[in-house]
Amino acid sequence: MSNIIDVKKTAVKFLKENINCHHITVVKIQKIQENWNAVAEIYEDDSFLKSMNLPMKQIRMFYWIKMDEKLDIIFFERMNSMEDIDMNDE
Repeated sequence: MSNIIDVKKTAVKFLKENINCHHITVVKIQKIQENWNAVAEIYEDDSFLKSMNLPMKQIRMFYWIKMDEKLDIIFFERMNSMEDIDMNDE
C-alpha cells in the first residue's frame, strides 16, 4: 500500500530523471480508485529562447503524473497551467 509521501518522492524522482528542470514542487496529490495523480510545478529553460541563442529565462510549467497502485508511471503530460489539468479524467 502506497502512501502520499511515496507518491511525492516517486513523482519528483521521475521528473528529475526525465525533464531538464531546475526546481520541482509537488502541488497536488490525489488518489482515484487504485491510481495516484500528482501535479508538479517546475521551472525549466525557455526552449524558444534557447533555440534562438538568446539569454536564458526560466518558465514555470506544470506536469501531471499518473501512477498505478505500485507507483509505476502510467501517464504524464506537460500542462501550461493548473487550470489545464482535470485529474478526474480516467
